[in-house]
Order: sequence, then C-alpha cells, then structure tokens
Amino acid sequence: MALRDVEGPPGRPWQRPLAGVLDELVVESELLADNPRGDPARRPLYVYRSPGVADAPVPSIYILQGFTGQLDMWFNRDAFEPNNIERYDAMFASTDTPAAILVFVDAWTSLGGSQFLNSPGTGRYMDYLCDEVVPFVDSRFPTIADREHRGVAGKSSGGYGAMVTAMLRPDRFGGLASHAGDALFEACYLPRFPHVARALRDHFDGSYDVFHRRLAEAPQFDFGRFGEGLELYAYATAYSPDPDDPPGHPLMPFELGTGRLVDDVWMRWRAHDPVRMVASHADALRTMRRTSTPAGATRRSSTSAPRRLPTSSLATGLSTRWSCSTAGTAASRTATRAESASSCSR
Repeated sequence: MALRDVEGPPGRPWQRPLAGVLDELVVESELLADNPRGDPARRPLYVYRSPGVADAPVPSIYILQGFTGQLDMWFNRDAFEPNNIERYDAMFASTDTPAAILVFVDAWTSLGGSQFLNSPGTGRYMDYLCDEVVPFVDSRFPTIADREHRGVAGKSSGGYGAMVTAMLRPDRFGGLASHAGDALFEACYLPRFPHVARALRDHFDGSYDVFHRRLAEAPQFDFGRFGEGLELYAYATAYSPDPDDPPGHPLMPFELGTGRLVDDVWMRWRAHDPVRMVASHADALRTMRRTSTPAGATRRSSTSAPRRLPTSSLATGLSTRWSCSTAGTAASRTATRAESASSCSR
C-alpha cells in the first residue's frame, strides 16, 4: 500500500472547487512608488469572474478590506466554513445574483491601512484604486467600462473607503455598499481617545515613539495591547498628517498626556467624516444608482453612524437603503455586501 499523487484541488473542507474563476495577479503601481512610508508598490490584485462570464461585458464590483486587511486574508477560514472567496462563488452559483466581476483591492500599509485616501502621510491610495486599478481591470477583463455599471463595497474601514470614494470620485463609481463603515466620528472614534491616551501613559511612557519601538520588538502582534493605539495613529496619518513633516508623526486629535481634544486637529478629522461630507457632495451622491449602508447590531457604530448617513442624505434630498442585521458571521455578511454591491451595478 503506497501514497500516490493525484491531480486537482483537495476539495472540501480544504479547498472548495470554484464555479467561477479567480485570477491572482501581481501588479506594480507607479502612483504608490516612493510613497512616504516606503510601503510596497508591488501588490496583489485578485479578480473573480462569476459563473457564466465569458466575452460579453458584465458589471464590476470593487471590494475594499477593513483596517489591517491584506489581500490574502480573503482566504482565511473559520472552522467548518467556506472562506470568503468560496462564499462569494457559492452565492453566484446558487442564487439569481447577476453575473459580475469582483475586484479585490489591496490598500494595506505598514500601519495597517490607508483609509483608501490620498494623503501625504501614506500615499495616493484613492488614485491607485481609481486611476490605476480600474483602467487596468477594464482593459484586461470583460467589464462594462462605465461608472453606471461599476460599484464599490467594503466593511469597516473598507466601508469608509466605499463611501468617500463614491463621493470624491463619482466619475469612477455609480453605486456603493458600506457595511458598518467608519462614519459619525463622534461615535466611532471620539470615545476611544481617552482610552488610548491612558494606555500610552500606563504602558508606553506617554509616547508614540516608545509605542512603535515596543511594537517592533514584540514577538507577535497583540491587538489587545497595540491595536487601538495603532489604529488611531494610522487614521491620523490619513486624516491629519503634519503639513511640515508628512512622513513623520501625524498630528493626533487629542493630547497624549491628558486625552484632551485638540480642536483644530479634530476639525481636520471631521472634514473626512462621511456624515459631514454628504452635504458638500450631494450632487455626486445623487448620481449613484444605489447606496446601501447595512450594519450588524452588535457593532459599536450600528446604532449611530449607519443610521445617520441615510438621515444626512435625506436632509439633502437623497435616499439610501439602511439595514441592521443580528444574524450571521462576518463571513456570511460578506455575501450580503456582494449582493448589495451587485444591485448597485445592474
């Protein structure tokens, strides 16, 4: 009796065969070259073609990850569950979801994320998405290459990216779906400032220099110890870089020693809040074929930010779809985002 090689994937539970096709590409960005943090300009890019996609052009949906997300995490798997790519594939194969191309975009930085913005503290990540990835995909895959048939979707920081990209670059996207995206910063960020200031004081000598040194020395990334402090620092790099030293420490919206709000920096953060951006970008949002802002009931912002975005939209004569779900894992909610985004691009 002997072990033998066999052809093909191992099958469930290790690798479920896909009904569609996933292309795992590597691209080199000119816009991210020489970015302020020295992060890679060479990045992965995944493009998924649902079953039935051939030569006839179909809509495309760009999917953005949350904070600390890097593209290969789409293959992460919970016990006894399909991974996210397999779940998307099953949704297209087993439901009446229209055929589409899904584009998984990596905007990771060495701080955990870019918020999908252009910032002198991180780099030109919105331009990377809109001016490099979109035309690259349109030139190589059978997409309907117009904004009316192109949607953008994401969760958490990716949901934030979906909202602000749709508002700032309506020339590229005609619909958005944001699952618990960062918004109403008084609810999703402000309460965390004193917690981080206290952690810096108690564990890092009140200094981000000490924080980063100990993070670099740590044998592994402990989110409980480093996560919240790193998250706010990364957001500051996107929202409030120091104009005199963009690659250096950003301007934090609170005093590190006391947690007291720094009003002028906090105002810079609020200028990036999707809830406040609605009024000044109402014309762009009016061109969206569909906007959807679902949230899970257990997420801390579910009772505030996702509800306030539709409220702000209605105040400017817009309409949006809001929903709150108590069911399902993060993986199952991923499929909901794809369905929402697919309806954006029909």
